[in-house]
Amino acid sequence: MEKNEGENESGPRSNWAELTHECLINILSRLTLPQRWMGPMFVCKSWFSASKDPILHSVFDLETYFESLAESPRWWTPDFERRIDSMLRSVVEWSEGSLTVIRARHCSDRSLNFAAERCPNLEVISIRSCANVTDASMCRIAFRSSKIRELDISYCYEISHESLEAIGRNCPNLKVLKRNFMNWLDPSQHLGVVPSEYLNACPQDGDSEADAIAKFMPNLELLELQFSKISARGLSSICEGCTKLEFLDLWGCGNLTSRDIANAISNLKNLEKVIKPNFYIPRSVFHTDRYGHWSLYDERFQTDVFRI
Repeated sequence: MEKNEGENESGPRSNWAELTHECLINILSRLTLPQRWMGPMFVCKSWFSASKDPILHSVFDLETYFESLAESPRWWTPDFERRIDSMLRSVVEWSEGSLTVIRARHCSDRSLNFAAERCPNLEVISIRSCANVTDASMCRIAFRSSKIRELDISYCYEISHESLEAIGRNCPNLKVLKRNFMNWLDPSQHLGVVPSEYLNACPQDGDSEADAIAKFMPNLELLELQFSKISARGLSSICEGCTKLEFLDLWGCGNLTSRDIANAISNLKNLEKVIKPNFYIPRSVFHTDRYGHWSLYDERFQTDVFRI
């Protein structure tokens, strides 16, 4: 039997290019950002056009993608950074100012400056492990995006207390700050992945950042400072200035003792959880001749359970 035009051996042939723009938007909205970039954008012109619709670009979220993979040395290369920058710049342009959430890693000032110029409605910025994000772009974002309520600048070592001050001054709605550092007590866990020169560049001015947080971020409710080099004085300053804190993460803060923490948080009436810098350091990782008597470590960090 002769086949009718538009049919194949399995029946009527679907012409995906003829789907309405609204239907395509409905389909694409069900996909993650990486999924859209891995195929649908390149099906045909109509699909590419739909993929650029501003309604799909109020959120730029690559964090789920990064979390699903083991960290790779390739992520720390200039080529990978350029690719992330290119994606973010495209989304910023296609959003037409509607972008509210950026969750990415390994971007740079190139894309963040572009976002600062075009996205005044940013509310969430999470840019972990960005070796080439500096105070320049962060201060620009602070001055142009006053609606920021959540900021994660963990492992970004070119960002200083100047950015924290600018964000605090200009973003009164900031409730969440994550300013974690890599494990400088045991950097071996990062070796082979993170460039050694970057590991060695861990900022030393924990108290300068603490002072900026205390003075300019009074509405914080969640604060993460893992492996910060903050001192007891810096922590006291934060607890005096940020009295609305409900969650405080101090894991790995090797300059603090349990007594320092107890004294500092005594005035935080809303505090529901605090993570202390307790350590379990197995002999397979650290040798006793490197750190001396284990009892001194036990006393220093005053751990509840210290096993060897």
